Amino acid sequence: MKKTLSYIWPLTKKIKSDYSGDLEVTWLNGKKILDTKNANYSYGALHEILDIALEKTNADRSGQVLVLGLGGGSILQLLREKYNFYGKITAVEIDKAIIKVANSEFNIQQYAPIEVICEDASQFVQQHPHKYETVIVDIFIDIKVPEAFFQLVFWQNLSKLLSTKATVIFNAGIGQQHIKEIENLLQQTKKIFLFKKIEHVKGTNTILLGQKI
Repeated sequence: MKKTLSYIWPLTKKIKSDYSGDLEVTWLNGKKILDTKNANYSYGALHEILDIALEKTNADRSGQVLVLGLGGGSILQLLREKYNFYGKITAVEIDKAIIKVANSEFNIQQYAPIEVICEDASQFVQQHPHKYETVIVDIFIDIKVPEAFFQLVFWQNLSKLLSTKATVIFNAGIGQQHIKEIENLLQQTKKIFLFKKIEHVKGTNTILLGQKI
């Protein structure tokens, strides 16, 4: 019934988050999306942006995947259903409210094998020595990427978790935000990652596509 009514009028449920304010789960035109006050977190514009990024990579479909920043889990749907990744996915998300929404509203367990870890991603990369073939960094608090993820130390730690020539996707900012941080990051990491910058993805986002050197 909600799905049918959503073609006539959006139906929204609000859930409190300690990190992002009110999360909004909305039925819109027959599909469910996850938003904050100012940004799409899953299954809307962000879904399309990550789809474009994945389309431009030659990532190892059989390898293990690390997703930093879960949202509602639309990246999992892309990995499994459109791009046929079949290795284990480890998703790291700091916000317990988002993990609860991803499970209860978007049924992310359908994309098993998957492990969801509630932890700060910057701490995770320091403490987990596992190796991954693909990593997707998509960490926003509303419309901003936290400063920690533009720091060289984060990328140095992350590189230790990646196999040789691992694929990296970094959703690095919306509009004109973080321009200086992105340029500084590209300079600081050029001996660790070979990055290609793609601007104005869907008219808004900057994506860094890279490979571990």
